[in-house]
Amino acid sequence: MKKHIPNILSLFRFVLIPIILNNIYTQDYVAAILVFTLSAFTDIADGFIARKFNLVSNLGKLLDPLADKITQICIIAMLVLTKMIPPWILLILMAKELILICGATFLYGKNIVVYSKWYGKLATVLLYLAIIGSLLIKQFDVTLSAVLNFDFALYCLAIVCTVFALIMYIKALYSKGFINKDDLHKDVIIDD
Repeated sequence: MKKHIPNILSLFRFVLIPIILNNIYTQDYVAAILVFTLSAFTDIADGFIARKFNLVSNLGKLLDPLADKITQICIIAMLVLTKMIPPWILLILMAKELILICGATFLYGKNIVVYSKWYGKLATVLLYLAIIGSLLIKQFDVTLSAVLNFDFALYCLAIVCTVFALIMYIKALYSKGFINKDDLHKDVIIDD
């Protein structure tokens, strides 16, 4: 049972998605923030536990990033539907995720190990902070333009980091995976 704890935590994040979406839809933003924060902590915990106790599994390598991406995209989509943020943020994130999914699928078929780098993690943290900022602004009905620009600035920084991570991902694929076919068995660093 112990060896499945990281995967159980990843699966738990899938269960939290409809709860977060419902909280946003019903305008219970404090509950949305709390459940979203719980989701973020389980994300940190599953990775820590998997690495610390050597419980990394192939299933976990797929579940963890999938839970992250589906959580992010669903919440951003709900924020767009409730007119909290502009649709272009969702479009850019979906385009990046589509490219990453295609690349990850290709690499998984080639048994290439996938790692995340600091700028991919920074993009995720900024996106999480921007989402929480949007929910806090809505909860407390803050209309000061300086505060509204703050969450928008976080989205812009997250998008910049996301695009940078995607460029680095493509660069890693180009330099390691596609130039020399003999290198396909080696680790390729992928940033998300």
